[in-house]
Amino acid sequence: MAGDLNLSNLKPAQARKDRKRIGRGPGSGTGRYSGRGIKGQKSRAGSHAMRAGFEGGQMPLYMRTAKLRGNTSADAMPIGPFRTYTQPVNLRDLEARFEAGEEVTPEALKAKGLIRSLRKDVKLLGVGELTKKLSITVHGASATAREKVESAGGTLTLLREPKPRKPKNLERRPEGRTTGTAEAAPESEGDS
Repeated sequence: MAGDLNLSNLKPAQARKDRKRIGRGPGSGTGRYSGRGIKGQKSRAGSHAMRAGFEGGQMPLYMRTAKLRGNTSADAMPIGPFRTYTQPVNLRDLEARFEAGEEVTPEALKAKGLIRSLRKDVKLLGVGELTKKLSITVHGASATAREKVESAGGTLTLLREPKPRKPKNLERRPEGRTTGTAEAAPESEGDS
C-alpha cells in the first residue's frame, strides 16, 4: 500500500452508489410525480405487473391471428403440443463401442457419448449388424433390432412396455365384410 491505513483514507474496494430516493421534494429531481408522469395506467401502483401478451385491453396478437387446423389434443400423439421424443441408437454403434458380454443401459450409453440426455427415452433401431452378445436395457426397440440382438445371443429388456393396441370392434365390422356398396345393393333390390 502507498501509505498507512487510517480513518481519513478508508474507502470501499468497489465504489458504492446511493439508491435513488423518489418523492422527496422538487429539489431532488425525482419529487412530486416520482418519475412516473401525470395520470395514466403506468402511473398507478401494480401497473408493471401485466401478464405476458397483455396489450392493455386491445385484442391481443395471439387472439386476432388465424389458427391453423390440425390435431392439438392429447389423444393425437405424437402430433401437436403433446408430442413425444425418443433418442435413436443403432446396432452398429453398439457393435463399435461395447465389448461382448457388457451391459447396455441408458447410463452406459450416456457415458460412451451415444445419447445426450437420460431424461428422454432411448429407442434401439436395427441399422447395422450385431455380432456380440450384449444384454440391452432400453425404453423401446424396433422389431428388426430385437431380432438381430436375439440372433446374436443377447437379451433385450424394455423399461417401458409398449401400449397394447385396442382390438377392432368385430361386431361393427365382421370378417369378410367389404366397405359400403357391395352390401347395400341387394337391400335396395328387395325394397322395390
